[in-house]
Amino acid sequence: MNTLIKTKIALLAGASLFMVACNTTHNNAATTTSSNPYAKQVDSILNLMTLEEKIGQLNLPSSGDITTGQAKSSNIAEKIAEGKVGGLFNIKTVKKIRDVQRVAVEESRLKIPLLFGMDVIHGYESTFPIPLGLSSSWDMEMIQKTAQIAAQEASADGINWTFSPMVDISRDPRWGRVSEGSGEDPYLGSLIAAAMVKGYQGDDLTANNTILACVKHMALYGAPEAGRDYNTVDMSDIRMYNEYLPPYKAAVDAGVRSVMAAFNEIHGVPSTGNKWLLTELLRDDWGFDGFVVTDYTGINEMVDHGMGDLQQVSALALNAGVDMDMVGEGFLTTLAKSIEEGKVTMEALDTAVRRLLTAKYELGLFDDPYKYCDLERPAKEVFSDEHRAYARKVGAESMVLLKNDNNLLPLKKEGTIGLIGPLANTAVNMAGTWSVATKQDKSNPLLDGLKTVVGDKAKVLYAKGSNVDYDLEFEQRITMFGKAIPRDGRTDKQLLNEALQVAAKSDVIVAALGEPAELSGESSSVTSLQIPQVQKDLLNALLKTGKPVVLVLFTGRPLAIVEENENVPAILNVWFPGSEAGLAISDVLFGDVNPSGKLTATWPMNVGQVPIFYNHKNTGRPLGNKEGKFEKFRSNYLDVRNEPLYPFGYGLSYSTFEYSNLKLSSNTLSENGSIEVTVDVTNSGDYDGKEVVQLYIRDLVGTVTRPVRELKNFNKIALTKGETKTVLFTISEEDLKFYNSELNFVAEPGEFEVYVGTDSNASLMASFELIK
Repeated sequence: MNTLIKTKIALLAGASLFMVACNTTHNNAATTTSSNPYAKQVDSILNLMTLEEKIGQLNLPSSGDITTGQAKSSNIAEKIAEGKVGGLFNIKTVKKIRDVQRVAVEESRLKIPLLFGMDVIHGYESTFPIPLGLSSSWDMEMIQKTAQIAAQEASADGINWTFSPMVDISRDPRWGRVSEGSGEDPYLGSLIAAAMVKGYQGDDLTANNTILACVKHMALYGAPEAGRDYNTVDMSDIRMYNEYLPPYKAAVDAGVRSVMAAFNEIHGVPSTGNKWLLTELLRDDWGFDGFVVTDYTGINEMVDHGMGDLQQVSALALNAGVDMDMVGEGFLTTLAKSIEEGKVTMEALDTAVRRLLTAKYELGLFDDPYKYCDLERPAKEVFSDEHRAYARKVGAESMVLLKNDNNLLPLKKEGTIGLIGPLANTAVNMAGTWSVATKQDKSNPLLDGLKTVVGDKAKVLYAKGSNVDYDLEFEQRITMFGKAIPRDGRTDKQLLNEALQVAAKSDVIVAALGEPAELSGESSSVTSLQIPQVQKDLLNALLKTGKPVVLVLFTGRPLAIVEENENVPAILNVWFPGSEAGLAISDVLFGDVNPSGKLTATWPMNVGQVPIFYNHKNTGRPLGNKEGKFEKFRSNYLDVRNEPLYPFGYGLSYSTFEYSNLKLSSNTLSENGSIEVTVDVTNSGDYDGKEVVQLYIRDLVGTVTRPVRELKNFNKIALTKGETKTVLFTISEEDLKFYNSELNFVAEPGEFEVYVGTDSNASLMASFELIK
């Protein structure tokens, strides 16, 4: 770093600069002198700033490298030099970032460094499975390591802030962004939220291989009406507190340094302007002490919500607790006038600026603005062989075996294998949605993976078989951002005939079907959960050949695949496994990896069951033990059963696991005591494997109605064939707490049931009583 610049920064700060580790559990207000270790330095800078420079720190434009919304910023370099930019996102590579940072710290008056953000959602260039797939591993250590690797690669390429993790609970697979979250359960979602934050931020934010995490979208974004993105969300406080807020709170407790406001409204007020949400709940109740950023043009969009003109909504956002305006420039263009008119106070503005400056101190940027700009790091640390190997491992661990009749899988590395389907040879779709940093063409498609894994032991034949969809216009909407699967000019019949010719020469058929990458993700809501009809027709034609068929299913959401489940002997759900997809899928298909993934979102029979989730409540007329049978004047459908196609927690293995000897150490639990739960799990199959042992609790009587069961613990264990392990869980009063009608977090005395098993339909049951 230039010595003169460093000296100027030190003088402006008014004190020597020092490094501090990120406390992952602190909850004190960062803007107070007593709790913020950088308060004196921050205030000394603040005292030198003009009104224009203060407002500039709250401005977060996009570089234009990548467009994710409807607006673009212009004249960015000029604004940076004028002190009108606090951070920049959608810019990639050390050289570009270093050049932009140089403008900030050498050409602007106060030399304040910039933050550089990017949507590093499930890996950087070494890309891991989409988050819904990653959650299906149920492996917190592995999930944390994926975030750590993503931080290492992103930081090596100049990035110091990621807009991740997305922790929105969702029970509606019509919503495309279900792919970007961790499913339907608040307990599991909370653990994953904390793991991701710790992976990104590490133990020391001043280290050059850690980055700021940003939990999003605060709050309830995963529950839009009709499953339509950006739509209204309306729910009771008791549901909000018990089912949707816990993962955000877990991220805050893990020390996340930034939060992104959601697009939707809460209590009739858009999240971006919601003071109850962003100040009273987030800061006052939860003790969050980082900064809040809007989503893309979130402030401007409050105009369409009906909250006023740009000046009004910008003032509303700042007064509500927003600190940084992403792209919209409402703060930049209106706050000075609002302060002059008394609609925003200087105190409110200064508070926001303090939070942004504090974050820059926490990252060590005032000590060295170029700490993330080592030109030698990318070649060594980005898309390394080590990281790619880990992506392959994680991809395999996240896959869910949905069906395996007559042990068709694993396949043998022999004979002729027919690989057929529009997703069989498309590298650009393997990383899935929200993989903006991925070099898509370097991803490993299934065709290449199969050929690599079988080597010369088997012959692999390939045919595309069909287009993604019959409708070209629809196909173009779902293969955006460079992820098109080109049509080659042949007719649907010609493509099918080629596929049937390959099938005739093959001993087994692997059908690579489902969604392309951008059929799920942001602004990718749907009203049908079916595989596109042209692919269904291809699959049915392959089944009619009489050859054994394995469906390799690509998807970013739960699908309604009743017909496929009835007719296809083996179904392996692979999500979008990441940059090493083809190798990871092949590892599972041939048994080099025994699948152990478990669903974190319920798969419905059809879209009419949506929203559907395991931890629902009973009605006063439950169907009870008569699932699968219609009964008049009970809560059921005339045309389909109540139960889902695949329940939460479901996933098969090439082995089989038997549960027995469920025992409780006591049938009573005192206020400060605990109960030990033990269960024996035996690998009774022919393969070594892993099993996610799941524990659910039902509160039988409450002052408010309680769910039929709730996940409270789990343990992913490895068992060699024939091995038995005793799995131990501990239950305390804390595990029984919930928010009651007064929103008090309580555990009520009474009877509880404990269920342990392989999914949310676990049948082994014991009971105990909480005594207070």
